[in-house]
Order: sequence, then structure tokens, then C-alpha cells
Amino acid sequence: MNTPTQAPAPTRTAPGAFPLIGHGHLLARKPLPFINSLREHGRVVRIRIGTTPAYVVTDPALTRRVLVTDAAHYTKGGKIIDALRVFFGDGLATVADGDTHLRNRRLMQPMFNKAHIARRGDAMIEQVRSTVASWKANRERDVFADMNELTLSAFLVALFGADLPEHLEGEFTALLPEIMKGTIRQTILPPWITRLPLPANRAHAARVARLRALIDQAIDHRATRTTAPAAAHAASASAGEPAGCPHATAAREEEGLFSTLLNAKDPLTRQQLQDEAITLLTGAIETTGTTLAWTLYEIYRNPEIGRRLRKELAAVCGDRPLRYEDLDQLPYARRVLQEAIRKYGPAWMVTRTAARDMNLGGHTIPKGADVVWSPYLHQHDPHYFPAPETFDPDRWETDRTATTREAFFAFGDGRRKCIGENFAWSELQIILATIVENWPRTQLTSPLPSPQAVVTVKPDTLTMTFHRF
Repeated sequence: MNTPTQAPAPTRTAPGAFPLIGHGHLLARKPLPFINSLREHGRVVRIRIGTTPAYVVTDPALTRRVLVTDAAHYTKGGKIIDALRVFFGDGLATVADGDTHLRNRRLMQPMFNKAHIARRGDAMIEQVRSTVASWKANRERDVFADMNELTLSAFLVALFGADLPEHLEGEFTALLPEIMKGTIRQTILPPWITRLPLPANRAHAARVARLRALIDQAIDHRATRTTAPAAAHAASASAGEPAGCPHATAAREEEGLFSTLLNAKDPLTRQQLQDEAITLLTGAIETTGTTLAWTLYEIYRNPEIGRRLRKELAAVCGDRPLRYEDLDQLPYARRVLQEAIRKYGPAWMVTRTAARDMNLGGHTIPKGADVVWSPYLHQHDPHYFPAPETFDPDRWETDRTATTREAFFAFGDGRRKCIGENFAWSELQIILATIVENWPRTQLTSPLPSPQAVVTVKPDTLTMTFHRF
């Protein structure tokens, strides 16, 4: 709730703003050092994005108020969300608060319960294993690109089924990183520049249009395929076969998660289906692929972590390949992944809009103002994460997590918390375990990577060779 009895405190403006562009040059040139530095200036700090003021929340407790306690007064919006909406449309991540968001979230929630994900688990493992096993030993690979391709291929199998035409996956992989670069460009530049008919703006619009055309092809493909399993299921039922018979089970396995939306009693429009598919695909690729790339880098830097991962995997699987039900028996792998998410983001700047004049920790937030919170900033706070630049999976051991979880915002919080969190953990563990299982040793072949803030915090360059022994 709002706290008007708390005396207003002066809100400092971060140093370094330029006329017209505000702090845009710092957000463009050194975004992570800049966002991390704001903690020194107060619990709430004013910045300017172009000429528009924004209020950055540096205290995790106040961010939780924005996302949970006072969420009704901080609506989904702000400059970042406005830029993402050009790309996502009104997908679940960007649609305004209200009846549409509640309806769509309730409609999609069954797609991401653990039982539904488990039905796609073995298909995902098979897809990932096939790809990873095809890599050539001792050959230099672009790890970030590989992780994006792996996460995309696994998610496409889960989302649309295993029979999606191959060209769609290739174009998705090529388009999405460029679209995300264009989106962050639109976020940090003044609006009047993004509206000009410049080559970069036209190219961004063309890529978004092409992505929507590809999504249409995937939806049409899934829609036509959905009728066959449904008919097979109906035929099985009319023949007196039980619901759990192989024919019925195979039909459900083939459908993919997206069939939940296609078969809904209150179906989405084609535009809404596009928006949700784009939202899901982007969340699956950017965040998961980035996390996995950094995880492999940290395993290379810390050989003891790799040894413990291999030992845990061997104890659970022995000589057989990974199975979906093994994932819950790999707690150390989960801690390694959580530490990668903690250290590298995945998101570094998110916005809300104040729906009314608010008092946030004694700071006055005017109605209509952008409120910025940063998982990266909070997850590098030394008060909650001692030695934040140290990669320490053991900080997530059960008896040490009471404090760390207070500042862990990688999946958001409150009613807008990431709906795909359960899926993300499954996909991350499947891919990491499969790589460790097939390629127990890696060698860095590029210079040490530096974090680069786009939408996620990705490595600027990261190449490795993979070795079986």
C-alpha cells in the first residue's frame, strides 16, 4: 500500500546527463557499470532517457513493493515496454494490466504446469541430444550462437511438436537476435529518432514483419496437424480403447504446448496467437541461451564445478542417457544454473509506470513516470550477494538462501512473474546435463568474454572447442 505518512525524501539525479539525450549515452556505451553505480546515489535515483525522467529503484525491498505490494499502482508500461510492444504486440509480457492479461494468463497457465511440461520432456531431450551429439570434436564453436540454436530447437519441439518444417527454425534463429538489438536501440534513443524513415528503423520493421509471417506458418502447420491426433483420439475412444492407450498418448505427445491455445474453448485471435508465440519464443531463446553460454564459460573457468557436475550426473544416470525424471535429482546442476542467472541477469532493465502519485520509500514518484528496476543491479548488490563478481553455486545451498532470495528477481515477482519459469528450469537442466554428458571437457579459444547488455546480458564473444575426454 502507499505510505503518505512517510516524509518525502529528495530524489537525487544521477550525474552524467547530456542535453536532449539525458543518460542515453551512458545506457548505450556502458550500461552495466552505469546501472550498477546508481546504488551509490540512493534507494531511488532519477535518470533521464532522452528528455523523459525515470526513477530507478536500487533497493530490492522497494522493488518488491513495486511488483507485489503496490502492484496495482505500478502498471505494465514505460519506455522499454513500449519498445518491446512494437515487437511483441500484446503478448503476455507486454499486454497492459487488466482483463485481457488475466484471461490470457489463465488460458496459458496449463501449458506451463509441471505435468504438461513433463509430457514434452523426453521429446526435448531427444532433440537436444541429437544436436549435441552431432558436434565435431576439437572444432571451434560459437557458444552463444549454439546455445541459442539449442534452446530454440528444444522449445520449438515443446511448443509446436517435433514435425515443424526445418526452414522455420533456421529463420527464427537468424531473425530474433537482430530484432532484439533493434528493440534495445529503440528503447535508449529519443522517440523522434525511432520514428524517422532511417535505414535501421526500416530494417527493424521489416524483420518484425517477417517474424510474424513465420509465426503464421508455424501456427498454420500446427493447426492442420492438431486435427489428426484429435481424430485418432476420437477413433480410439469410439473403438473402446482406454484414455491411456498408446494411440491416445501418442496423439497428446505429438501436439505440443501450443495446441492448448489452438484448442481453447475461448480461442485467441490470429493476432493474439502471433503475439503470444513471439513472446514465448523470445523468452525461450534470449534468456535461456544467454544463461547457458555463461554457464559453460564459468565451468571452463572453474574446473572443480565441472567435476562436481559430472560426478552428480554419473551418480544419477550411471551409463544410461539422461531421462526427464532425472532432473529433480540434479540439485548441484540447478545451483550452477541459478548462479549463472544471478551473475549475468538475464534482464538488466525493466520498467513500470506509476498509475498515480506514489510515495516509494519516502521518494515522490509522480503519476505517469517510468519506474525502472534491474535484476542485474539487485543481483550484484554486495549486501545480499557477498563478492557478487565471484561465481559461487554454493551460495544457493538451502541453508544460505534466506538472504539471497530477497534480491533474486530474474523471473520477476508478483502477478506479472514469468509464467514460463518451470519450463525454463527444465530446459536449462536438460541442455546443460546433455552437454556435460556428451562433452565433459571444453577449451576456450576466444579472448575472455565481456558482458554486453542488449535485452539480456550476453557475452560479446565466446568460442570454445568441445572434447569427449
